[in-house]
Amino acid sequence: ISTKLKSNGINAEYGGEGDVVEVDGKKFVKFYGMSSSTAMEKHSGGVANYRTSEGKTVLIPYKGTVETTIQDVLGGVRSCCTYVGAVKLKELPKRTTFVRTTRQLNEVYGKQSINKTD
Repeated sequence: ISTKLKSNGINAEYGGEGDVVEVDGKKFVKFYGMSSSTAMEKHSGGVANYRTSEGKTVLIPYKGTVETTIQDVLGGVRSCCTYVGAVKLKELPKRTTFVRTTRQLNEVYGKQSINKTD
């Protein structure tokens, strides 16, 4: 799973070892933390008696390949430049005002848990 480019837009692309699964006709990528029971079973043969599962395993809607997502992002950047009249990326700050926002809640990990013990 490609998780280097972090955002909800880029977490569920097929670009590596992520398992693409189909549930009710929809594709998902299985995403798990390294402290989850999924990771411990896959890499260590299970959860050791002295340990506990601390991570989650979730299904994130599959969004295609990394290349497709990068093309979508580049298309958005090109559109942005066109809207504000910027010929080069370095012209964007001169032609628009950026507003920093933060997201208070990451719904991906709260709504789509595979099982309640993970």
